[in-house]
Amino acid sequence: MRRRLLGLGLKTLAAATFLTTTWSAHAEGLPDPKVDETPTPGTQTAVLGGGCFWGVEAVFEHVRGVSDVVSGYAGGDANTATYRRVSSGRTSHAESVRITYDPSQVTYGQLLKVFFEVAHDPTQRDRQGPDVGTQYRSAIFYANEEQARIAQAYIDQLNAAGVYAKPIVTQVTPLEGFYDAEAYHQDYLPRHPTQPYIVIHDQPKLTELERRLPELYRAK
Repeated sequence: MRRRLLGLGLKTLAAATFLTTTWSAHAEGLPDPKVDETPTPGTQTAVLGGGCFWGVEAVFEHVRGVSDVVSGYAGGDANTATYRRVSSGRTSHAESVRITYDPSQVTYGQLLKVFFEVAHDPTQRDRQGPDVGTQYRSAIFYANEEQARIAQAYIDQLNAAGVYAKPIVTQVTPLEGFYDAEAYHQDYLPRHPTQPYIVIHDQPKLTELERRLPELYRAK
């Protein structure tokens, strides 16, 4: 679906930009997680799927305490972890990112707050905006039981608070493997800042991250 956007005219581009910059307004001001990990120094990883990995990667690269973000595939087998096969929608993979972070600077729960606040819309089932298919599903791939507990507790907390007009459909599932995406997908936003898809769907996420969560935002 994203390839179609390359031919947008100015009128369509303006309309799409308006829609995209307002898509997450209903989720503004999410509460801090009541259940979280202890903020101790070290290195941990989180794997999250929230639609096209270009924008999700860019968001977390601007989060304090994050040292590395890699776009890739999770949820399927190693032999189907290629962009061509995943884009067919016939694998079990979701476009995802692997986030390496220091819990003394940003906790797993705070990463989830970023994920739900600005990185994607967790009420869209098997899609994000113009991208449709199970490969664009909302998913948290937990590496251990603590991550599973924190993730499910935060989803329950958000649902109980009624911050979304629709139910959260994010899957919480064990991480069986993460496979790096092709090199041309890595750091896609900073390398293609004027591409229409990036301008319409991803740049606004960075603006919202800085505006809504200034305590977690960092410039690069």
